[in-house]
Amino acid sequence: MASKGNRSESNRFKKGQSGNPNGRPRKKPETLPSAFDIVIDKRLTVTQQGVARELTVEEALQHKTYQEAITGSRSAQRQVLKMIAKREKAIAAQAPPAPPTKVLYQWTDPRNADEAMLILGIVSHDDRWKGYTLSEDVVRLLLEPWAVKAALSRGGAKNLTKYEIDLKKAFIRDDGTIRWPEADE
Repeated sequence: MASKGNRSESNRFKKGQSGNPNGRPRKKPETLPSAFDIVIDKRLTVTQQGVARELTVEEALQHKTYQEAITGSRSAQRQVLKMIAKREKAIAAQAPPAPPTKVLYQWTDPRNADEAMLILGIVSHDDRWKGYTLSEDVVRLLLEPWAVKAALSRGGAKNLTKYEIDLKKAFIRDDGTIRWPEADE
């Protein structure tokens, strides 16, 4: 048996070098189930309308929450909405991806927003052109003064020339209330 004094220098650790370069192995966390996990997976026998059913505690709690939501409990209603959102998210994650769509031909109509602008009151029909239609599908429209005022009030409007203002006025139902930016000559 060799004594400590007889150890060779080659067997010793060099100065500044660890004897265990990988360090002490970490303990793996024990995955013990929580009390909630144990209780939530238990099964209960519940009688509903005279019929005995076996449910998990989680299913029973969900059923009770649904009943409370129906009776008007706001917190239960919020919880039900969260459950619905969680369920829809899980279903969407399991759904197969939608097949890619290819647009073979897309017909664009430059007047496809006319009806929406009429409904919203942004434009109105230009009665000055009644009887002078080029074709039946051409509708002449005028911008409403409030929409022009809103656009001008957004700032960043450059000073317009008199010609540009006169040109724009041809497409606006001007009631005399629009304040145009000062015209550059």
